[in-house]
Amino acid sequence: MIRMSRRCASSRPANSRLFCLAALVALSISAIQASAQQNVPPAPSAEPNAPAPAAAPAFPPLDPANFTATTPTKETVEAFLHTSWGYDETRIWQVAAILKTHVDGISKVIVYVGDKSGKQKPGAIQFFYLPDGKHIIAADDIIPFGVNPYADNRTLTQAKADGPYRGASSKDFEIVEFADFECPHCKEAQANMEKLGTDFPNARIVYQNYPLPQHKEAAGAAAYGVCVAKLGGSTAFFTFASAVFEGQEGLATADGATLTLNSSVTKAGLDPAKVAACAALPATVATVDASVQLAKDLNVNQTPTLIVNGRPVPANAPYETVKQIVEFQEKLDGITK
Repeated sequence: MIRMSRRCASSRPANSRLFCLAALVALSISAIQASAQQNVPPAPSAEPNAPAPAAAPAFPPLDPANFTATTPTKETVEAFLHTSWGYDETRIWQVAAILKTHVDGISKVIVYVGDKSGKQKPGAIQFFYLPDGKHIIAADDIIPFGVNPYADNRTLTQAKADGPYRGASSKDFEIVEFADFECPHCKEAQANMEKLGTDFPNARIVYQNYPLPQHKEAAGAAAYGVCVAKLGGSTAFFTFASAVFEGQEGLATADGATLTLNSSVTKAGLDPAKVAACAALPATVATVDASVQLAKDLNVNQTPTLIVNGRPVPANAPYETVKQIVEFQEKLDGITK
């Protein structure tokens, strides 16, 4: 995944992130400046930008000697890259090598990457294919691999993403938002979420709590949200959530959080005392914990993140990029509007 600091700021240049396979494959937003609230330490700095080429790159000729491994096949790698990158019509690539390693079943794959516009410096990326045929190691992450790499994640979210939702009741086209009420970038992402609801009325848009431990009031806010949804339904929840994000600065202190949450509950048409009592129940805490575990099982380690039919997408990327990826995944899955 993209590694950023806990301060929600990415210092990586767009060019270096173009060739971070974890960013390209796991999140599919190579050339954007995506900010997120993260629950992991920052990674080492990448190489600085180099001058961009004036035209689309010409990749080196293929050498048959660089294809010594029988798995994965070049066709499988191509299909995987198309699934991961095909939303961006300016991106071009070439599978340059699929090599045996000294470990049985593990192959090293090298791919040249560039873009038709010539705005990004071309380069090579590599990853290691694992014997299970369903995962690769790229940078410091394990990433789903295959012709349909997001299938297992899709099955998991359909089974366990049980938060409040808006839009369609069907889970055929599901956008799951993992967010933290105290995360400023989650607040910023709500504009994107509203646009997604308008542009994709056939989608089921689910909210899943992912309170990060560095946010002292986030877990309590998540518990309140669970109880608002339980007592008032999804409509009440999204009214509550909107109010909490609007008054997010109030979550900076314990007293401020109590006032902000109670006020938001009132705006949702519920009794703050009843919601507070519900939020303190072990079963409510367990519901929040289960949502956090789901995020971890999906390898989500930053907020806000969307899981679009199993595909991870940063919720606060530029909206046109988010929309482009969602439309592409919709097409891949044969969803009809």
